[in-house]
Amino acid sequence: MRSDHDELKSDELDLSYYSIRTDLALEAHQLATERTGIVQFTGVEMNSEEADGIRLTRVNVKNVEGAQQIGKLPGRYLTLEVPGLRNKDTELQNSVATKFAQAFHQFLVDVGIGPDHKALVVGLGNWNVTPDALGPIVVDHLLVTRHLYELMPEHVEDGYRQVSAISPGVLGITGIETSEIVYGIVEKTRPDFVIAIDALASRALERVNTTIQVSDTGINPGSGVGNKRKPLTKQALGIPVIAIGVPTVVDAASIASDTIDYVLAHLGRQINESANPPAASRLTPDGVNLPIGNTKPLTAQDLPTEEGKKVIMGLVGSLSEQDKRQLIRETLQPLGHNLIVTPKEVDEFVEDMANIIANGLNAALHEKVDRTNVAAYTH
Repeated sequence: MRSDHDELKSDELDLSYYSIRTDLALEAHQLATERTGIVQFTGVEMNSEEADGIRLTRVNVKNVEGAQQIGKLPGRYLTLEVPGLRNKDTELQNSVATKFAQAFHQFLVDVGIGPDHKALVVGLGNWNVTPDALGPIVVDHLLVTRHLYELMPEHVEDGYRQVSAISPGVLGITGIETSEIVYGIVEKTRPDFVIAIDALASRALERVNTTIQVSDTGINPGSGVGNKRKPLTKQALGIPVIAIGVPTVVDAASIASDTIDYVLAHLGRQINESANPPAASRLTPDGVNLPIGNTKPLTAQDLPTEEGKKVIMGLVGSLSEQDKRQLIRETLQPLGHNLIVTPKEVDEFVEDMANIIANGLNAALHEKVDRTNVAAYTH
């Protein structure tokens, strides 16, 4: 009989309901809710808090039953959502780095990592491909200290821990499986835990480059874009593996599905405002026809009724969210058009997210580093 944190493998899960590509536990939970109508699943705890434009969500998959229900391995998942990061607000970025450092420090405590435990940070990904370069860029900005402990321990002050870091590249560059490189380094250097950083895939446009996920379930390098690689997990390495990821890509089927929802919400809002024009629009006859960029963001409340969807979009409008996405995927996949897409500003977004994560990790891993001096440790 398995325990609550069983060695359940991804190939033991029935993922037939989870064909929509996402690496985020938060989205997996939402997908399961859309499919079943259940909000609270047995064996899954979920809670959220929001302050200063930062939404923090914790998902705890406690056992195999919970894992089967939402399609995620048993473990802890921490998600930070910050839509405002797209605005390149430096003050907000600093706030996110601070919040991430605090949340990650508590996450380490929750999984049993002490202040003296040695860390190996692995920056997964291909540094030649911008959306996949998150891990290597984070490693470039980290405060690494293991060599100081090895060569001049008497000069290392209290408040720092041993941290080493590696960007192992990808199979196409090195000819070596990433997992084999990491296994060898772990065997020789003997860290107490591994932090693996990688780019992820999302099912929603609004979460691309605005979301950070932390989990204690390890990571499968390349899984976000459908590549099967040997996993980096506690079961494989023998030490805890904490994964940090940022969704940098979304597939074309998700974009098409979201676009349909945006069109329906836009039309639904126009229909509602035409029937009940707001006071401001009575003074401006064409007020309800203002460009969508000048109105408040579209929400689920703007969507028309089920009957309205069917009138506007015909059969497609009457499909459930799951069926709609599946239809689009079945249409695009045989044509080879279900592309993996990233925003054109991805180079700036990835650099910003890498700096946030690096600053947060430096502060979380070393007690001597805090918000007032973290810039001094970032390359």
